[in-house]
Parts: sequence; structure tokens; C-alpha cells
Amino acid sequence: MEFLQLLSWACIVFTVGMFSTGFTDLKKMRASKSADNVQFLPFLTTCLNNLGWMYYGILKRDGTLVLVNTIGAVLQVLYIVFYIHYTKEKRCVMSQTLAAGAVLAGGWIYFSMLLPHGETQLSQLGLTCSVFTVSMYLSPLTDLVAIVRSGNLECLSFPLTVATFLTSSSWTLYGLQLNDYYIMVPNTPGILTSLIRLYLFWRFASVNHSSPSYKLIQI
Repeated sequence: MEFLQLLSWACIVFTVGMFSTGFTDLKKMRASKSADNVQFLPFLTTCLNNLGWMYYGILKRDGTLVLVNTIGAVLQVLYIVFYIHYTKEKRCVMSQTLAAGAVLAGGWIYFSMLLPHGETQLSQLGLTCSVFTVSMYLSPLTDLVAIVRSGNLECLSFPLTVATFLTSSSWTLYGLQLNDYYIMVPNTPGILTSLIRLYLFWRFASVNHSSPSYKLIQI
């Protein structure tokens, strides 16, 4: 039980720290009074992911999942509000936000009203959240291929890579301790992609002398 509590605190600290790296983009937008060099979809998809896992935590009565993803969702909403305020393409951003809201509403109706409560509801929600999380972890692989070809690390953040590795590792161990494969399995790709990024930093460090710019990667 003590080891599980330690893992719980590790998940909270590492994950909240990883979500907080979005303040870099927030500061960038405030300084430039523009959102031109900031990506919007990572904020939106991460928010949906947080809300899905928060609901899973509520059904499972897992305080760690609920706390972490509540904080994550609040932070993503904050980033989204700032982005909408500073972006010049408000119509496109609002359309994407409304579409995400429709998906969220449809998902809530399906999982809370149409499915029978109990194991079926929990397992289907866990599977959906797992698939979504895995797709978010694997989506930047095309960027990694481009980095291997060019040797340019400017689109990667070393602190975020380390944070992602620690977060994925702690959640994988946490899921293992709970025998919850819906938590354990989707975080394994995060470990693998983080190790790939760390290798790329080591491999191309000698040819990259400029400071890497921050790029949000969802987990």
C-alpha cells in the first residue's frame, strides 16, 4: 500500500508538472500578443483526454485519476481561453471548440445514459480513453521521422521529454499495481517515444547549438 501511495504522488506531481509546461505557450502569447506560433489542437485534444480519464476515475473511484485530470482539464481550458483571446482565426478555433464540445456531449450521453452501469460501462470507457491516449502518444512520430532526416531538434523540448518519460513511467507502474490495463497499456507508448526523443537529443546534440523551442505534446 505504501508503494502504491508513493506511485500515486509521483503520478500527481509528474503529470501536473507536465501539464504546467503549457504556461510556456501562454507566456509566449502574452508577450507577442499573438497565437501565431502556438498550436491549438493539442490544448483541445488534451482537454478531451483529461475529461475522459476524469470520468473514468469517478466511475472507478480513483482519487488520483480524478485529481490529476481535473487539474489538467482546468489548465487546458485556461490555455484555450488565452488562445481564443489572442488568435486571429477566431472563427476556425471556435468551430473546432464547438465540435469538441459536441463530441464530449455525445460521449457523455452514450457512456452515462445508453450503457448499463457497472463493468460494461467502465470497460468501454477505459478502452475508449486508452485508444485516444495511445493515438495522442503516437501522433508525433511523423515529426520524429523528420527530425531523424534533418537532425534539427528545434521542435523538441528536452524538459518536456523528461517530464513525459517520468509521467508515463509512473502511470504505467501505477496501472500495474492496480492490475488496470486501461491505465498501464496506453502509457507504455509514452515511455517508448520519450526514449526515442532522448536518443535523438543524444544523437544530434553536437549539431544543435540553439535552444530548442517548446512544443506541447499530449499525453
